[in-house]
Amino acid sequence: MLLRGVVGAGNSANSSRPSIVNIGALFTYDSVIGRSAQPAVMAAVDDVNSDPNLLPGTKLNLIVHDTNCSGFLGTVEALQLIENDVVAAVGPQSSGIAHVISHVVNELRVPLLSFGATDPTLSSLQYPYFIRTTQSDYFQMYAIADIVEYFGWREVVAIFVDDDFGRSGISVLGDALTKSRAKIAYKAAFPPGATKTAIKDLLVEVNLMESRVYVVHVNPDSGLDIFSAAKYLGMTSAGYVWITTDWLSSVLDSTEQVDPSKMNLLQGVIALRHHTPDSDLKKSFLSRWNSLKYRGSPKPNSYALYAYDSVLLVARALDAFFNEGGNISFSNDPKLHDDNSTGLQLSSLHIFDGGQQFLQMILRTNFTGLSGQIQFDPDKNLIHPAFDVLNIGGTSFRRIGYWSNYSGLSVVSPEILYQKPPNTSTSNQHLYGVIWPGETTARPRGWVFPNNGKPLRIAVPNRVFYKEFVAKDKNPPGVKGYCIDVFESALNLLPYPVPHTYILYGNGIHNPDFSDLVYQVAQNNFDAAVGDITIVTNRTKIVDFTQPYMESGLVVVAPVKMQKSNPWAFLKPFTVPMWCVTGAFFLFVGAVVWILEHRINHEFRGPPRKQLITIFWFSFSTMFFSHRENTQSTLGRLVLIIWLFVVLIINSSYTASLTSILTVQQLTSGIQGIDSLIAGNQKIGVQEGSFAWNYLTDELNIAESRLVKLQSQEDYAIALQKGTKGGGVAAIVDELPYIELFLASTNCEFRTVGQEFTRSGWGFAFQRDSPLAVDLSTAILQLSENGDLQKIHDKWLSNSECTPAISDDQSRLSLDSFWGLFLICGIASFLALAVFFCRVFKQYQRFSPESNQEVEVEDIQPASSRQTTRSKSIKHLFDFVDKKEAEIKQMLKRKNSSDGPEPQTSQVSDGHFPSLSS
Repeated sequence: MLLRGVVGAGNSANSSRPSIVNIGALFTYDSVIGRSAQPAVMAAVDDVNSDPNLLPGTKLNLIVHDTNCSGFLGTVEALQLIENDVVAAVGPQSSGIAHVISHVVNELRVPLLSFGATDPTLSSLQYPYFIRTTQSDYFQMYAIADIVEYFGWREVVAIFVDDDFGRSGISVLGDALTKSRAKIAYKAAFPPGATKTAIKDLLVEVNLMESRVYVVHVNPDSGLDIFSAAKYLGMTSAGYVWITTDWLSSVLDSTEQVDPSKMNLLQGVIALRHHTPDSDLKKSFLSRWNSLKYRGSPKPNSYALYAYDSVLLVARALDAFFNEGGNISFSNDPKLHDDNSTGLQLSSLHIFDGGQQFLQMILRTNFTGLSGQIQFDPDKNLIHPAFDVLNIGGTSFRRIGYWSNYSGLSVVSPEILYQKPPNTSTSNQHLYGVIWPGETTARPRGWVFPNNGKPLRIAVPNRVFYKEFVAKDKNPPGVKGYCIDVFESALNLLPYPVPHTYILYGNGIHNPDFSDLVYQVAQNNFDAAVGDITIVTNRTKIVDFTQPYMESGLVVVAPVKMQKSNPWAFLKPFTVPMWCVTGAFFLFVGAVVWILEHRINHEFRGPPRKQLITIFWFSFSTMFFSHRENTQSTLGRLVLIIWLFVVLIINSSYTASLTSILTVQQLTSGIQGIDSLIAGNQKIGVQEGSFAWNYLTDELNIAESRLVKLQSQEDYAIALQKGTKGGGVAAIVDELPYIELFLASTNCEFRTVGQEFTRSGWGFAFQRDSPLAVDLSTAILQLSENGDLQKIHDKWLSNSECTPAISDDQSRLSLDSFWGLFLICGIASFLALAVFFCRVFKQYQRFSPESNQEVEVEDIQPASSRQTTRSKSIKHLFDFVDKKEAEIKQMLKRKNSSDGPEPQTSQVSDGHFPSLSS
């Protein structure tokens, strides 16, 4: 095997570095990028060779080849370059040439560092020796997608050069837009080297499209021809949006004084530019640009900075390569042989033996260059991709913000944002104001109706009944109804004309299937559908709806009949538990008041029979506030006041409920709502063409055999009157707006039962991502706010209403509504009793101190004697409680006046308290 080059030692301790190392450079001399890159590359080589600390003892020998802006010639030049045994090649600037050369360097293990090939597909594993030292178009396209989303546009037209560079970039743009629910409406591609006439013809076709947002992704050398043609066609006026990739900023940055006539073509354009931090290294390099011995463009663009850093990257990686004992050696490729018949000298191409190790050194290198931090992520992309967002106006441009994959759009430089947590939320996206084409600051709508002479095709359901909503009309525009008036009124609020024509959908004999109508819009058979179209989940998956212009929901309609008179109707206001608890509390409160009043109030005293009657009489007479007994105790009055308040609430509620039952609720129905329909097996009527059929079968699992399609309001009435037994239906399930019209037409012979069991609305259907749906939604909100929507409703739809039937269960009052009152009354009664018995017990202790002696006597008595004594004590206590309060006070007074040292046992010798009244 033939070895070439300088072979060093196996380790860093005794290795000898070669005095000269060849590196190559590939770019087009006469191009916007080439004129900036060539001086930068040569200056970088001079700076490396003059730096004693970088590659000491080794000089870089730069070999430059011109790719001539040609894929074929560029490939030939690249092969000739590699014949010189270069350890690395800087370039090329063309993605197409990079694709071809990457296969060559893969075989020969020569790293290829490109400062200008931005095709995202070059980052694939297919090209391990390709290293991109600039930002990939992958990030640039996501920046454009974020700008489109920021301004609220849904469609763009992509204008691009039809080569590897253009196709790959636009492909990524399509993916990026899809994530924000936008899309590329049309891809306008032109071949490399296209003539101005071809470009003009392409823009004529583009101008017929609906979208007015154009993304231009072309080469810097031919990009201005597009704007020249656009200016000629009047496509740079107000209403148009032009967004360019970094090619335009490269043209402007490398020109010292741009021709005013060229700047006039670019007014209002948004352009991206590679973001490079304003470091001292960058400022120093820019200050000596005009003094470089290699002349190029008047000013460097961002590609010049990346080209300079590419050379520094090679030098630093070589230095690390030598420090780790790497050798520069080449060997023949056994797969390559000279072809004498063609004259190809393929054997002159050699394999770089240390190429794999050198490649790893390049990928691990980390330093700060002119363009910022040079460091690669696992995908071999430079870290921290960022772009400046520029707005061209006058004779220059201004920066309106930044984009980075770290935080999206921002008016703060990425270097500051890197010190904060990442935040790409929509609310965190900001840009300064933009001056758009036409010198306006108002955001362009981004779309117009196509200039192809075709009006908007609007499908209208050809209804058989409920024609108040939409119906065929002999007069222009051919249809009429509530829905049509709403749509036309909304169109009149738009700031632009909308040419349209109505097309009836359906045969006029049967109602059309509204789901099929929506599907036809999704299939581009119609541009929109206007009518009483319900917004449901399955439909929103294939079309876009406007803001609902009418609320709707499914309800149940059932026949009703007069309720028969009931002699027990007076019991209906309360439920059974309510009656039981109320009666118990009447007795309970009567007993409590009797206990509290018995000792001091003669009206609550007397024989046991009389006292029992008093309790019952007093208890129930409070219901009518007619009790004749006067309460004298404080506790009794407190309990009575609280109880009378409870009675007042109960009486009022009972009266109101009974009045409602006897005067309002005169209609009943066997169907109570959707739940009773689901549980039963009765027939259910459904409007033909309505989504209710699918909802009942798919969502509520009602068998289709139970459903009956009805085709007119007369069918509704007849089917309900017949009932299930007569071949009709037990109830009808339909949307509320239809039912309101139906009930009004039948003089409220039928009623809705239960509540609405779905919530939805009616809207106008448009094809997905149609911008007209958004604008019409705003117009519908304006109609609602200014009252016009209600006026249209009153014009077409009846205002008569039928009060829904109320079931008995809903009108009856239960314990749940009153348990708080009962709780308060009960607590007050128990507290009053507790206070009363505590006072009585204290009096009893003061009056009968002998009880302690009796306890001592019980301890020495037999069990039978103790039981007799205990019974006597309880009897003494009840006798004490039963006495009048005045008698107790006299007894206590007499007892306190007695001064005898011995207890007066004679007072209880006969087992009874002495009678003080005798």
